[in-house]
Amino acid sequence: MEFNFELWYLFPVSIAISTTAMASGVGGAIFFSPLFMFVLGLEAQVAIGTALLTELFGFTSGVIAYFRSKLIDFSLGLDILKYSIPAAIMGALISPIVPAYILKIVFGIGILYIGIQILRAHYKATSLPSQTVETDSYVESTCLVDRWHREFRYTYCNRPIARFFGLLGGAFVGLISVGLGELIDYHLVSRCRIPTPVAVATAVFTVVLTVLIASTGHLYQFIFHAQEGVLPQITNVVLFTIPGVLIGGQLGPRLQKVLPEAHLRIGLSVLFMLIGFLMLGVHLVYHNG
Repeated sequence: MEFNFELWYLFPVSIAISTTAMASGVGGAIFFSPLFMFVLGLEAQVAIGTALLTELFGFTSGVIAYFRSKLIDFSLGLDILKYSIPAAIMGALISPIVPAYILKIVFGIGILYIGIQILRAHYKATSLPSQTVETDSYVESTCLVDRWHREFRYTYCNRPIARFFGLLGGAFVGLISVGLGELIDYHLVSRCRIPTPVAVATAVFTVVLTVLIASTGHLYQFIFHAQEGVLPQITNVVLFTIPGVLIGGQLGPRLQKVLPEAHLRIGLSVLFMLIGFLMLGVHLVYHNG
């Protein structure tokens, strides 16, 4: 197989995408898929499969970094995984009969709305600092101390809604490979006001396990039963993207540590709105062109 050095730029681009994804908790595949389709000219299924493979390496690196930082709330994450994993498996099983582009347009509209809601919630909390969050009366607050001895106190509020978002996000992961991290981020940050570092770290933890389990069969088919000529294409791409996302997976948590909480919330909102526009634009252009 001939090594394609012309794809060298994928290495710094992958670092940037992975750093952004790890700092915010969103799936990197949402950026990689359009990049592979419109810049590299890969077929849609090949682009999505390559993006998913790349994302798994980046998120695994990010989970390791967040684990070392002691920012993952495993109890909260496991509560959501009980719903997201079965839903993702079911989504993967029915994905061949559901038009993916329709789901992605629906998700694009939804994530755009969520971005607006996070921004509204941030400014509402800023203007009304004494406002309290609705919580279940029987739920005790959690105190988490990270690697740098920062103390985070919060309450995992409205568990039925969180579990519903886990169910819905898991189904989206099975169907279109994205959605869980964004929905969990929205609930934990905007609805429960859980500190953004803890919310993002926990979202990354739930996403990587959900994607890994739900997409095992898809990845097996993609890697070992790809059409002739496709595997060299994929190999040339991932030789640059996987090292990039491994680095970005370590940089994202470090970036998050130095950014103020308010800036993280605003950045998360802007990123979600950008993702919404990106998904809508990419799929409208793709299916009209």
